Amino acid sequence: MIIAESELILNADGSVYHLHLQPEDIGNTIILVGDPDRVPAVSKHFDQIELKKQKREFITHTGRIGSNRISVISTGIGTDNIDIVLNELDQLQHLDLATREVKSQKQDLNIIRVGTSGALQSDILVDSILVSTHGLGLDGLLWYYPHTPKFELGNLQDKLGIPFVKPYLFESNQMLLAKFDERFLKGITATCQGFYGPQGRGLRKTVVEPNLPQKLSEIRIENHRITNFEMETAAILGLSEIFGFRAISVNAILANRINHTFSKDPDKIVESAILHTLEALF
Repeated sequence: MIIAESELILNADGSVYHLHLQPEDIGNTIILVGDPDRVPAVSKHFDQIELKKQKREFITHTGRIGSNRISVISTGIGTDNIDIVLNELDQLQHLDLATREVKSQKQDLNIIRVGTSGALQSDILVDSILVSTHGLGLDGLLWYYPHTPKFELGNLQDKLGIPFVKPYLFESNQMLLAKFDERFLKGITATCQGFYGPQGRGLRKTVVEPNLPQKLSEIRIENHRITNFEMETAAILGLSEIFGFRAISVNAILANRINHTFSKDPDKIVESAILHTLEALF
């Protein structure tokens, strides 16, 4: 089946529409960062950089660490951008862009998000690094894709008290998770569709659920606690599973929403998260 031009949109040079990449432009390991300025903060640790491309907020650097070819791509903020990035990575891996047909051979990617997050437990201190065992989606993106839920979330929707939020849950890849040892905290990461109201931040105006951080801190899913929240992880884990990729999320804890504290040196803990992630992978 040939995919229509309106569905598979390509640039004049044949690259995928938003990322502006060709299949040969990416490595088999992809580091995803939200902030475009964080791309060089990752690639400066490569032994060599082979390629730099940018379109809009999507910046890609591809290079090598030893014999390993690796790319770092900025996604921008939120699950709407994750929908773009993961779909276009799938296009690069699994579609023949010249013929607009699906390739017969499956190609894997390792996808590792390195981002920032807020803790939801009082014992998880700012300036720590946490690896997500699961992503709990409070954003709704994955319900646009047919999938069979692996987890029974019971009355979680009622516990949240936000009737228009339908949660979903995906696991991190176990092979990738095993690379991160006891130096890293572990837990369920909740993904929200925004930074203010969707995370219970009401400043000048009130929000529907200002007690969301406290509610999430008290919820247990199969005896696991929800440790932190941010705006991308669950979508990355969910779409990666659907597309046949391996994925995990590494979180630099900048804030503790229970203790009401914030890091005094955010750049330092982000740099530490980058270094520890690269060391764990390679």
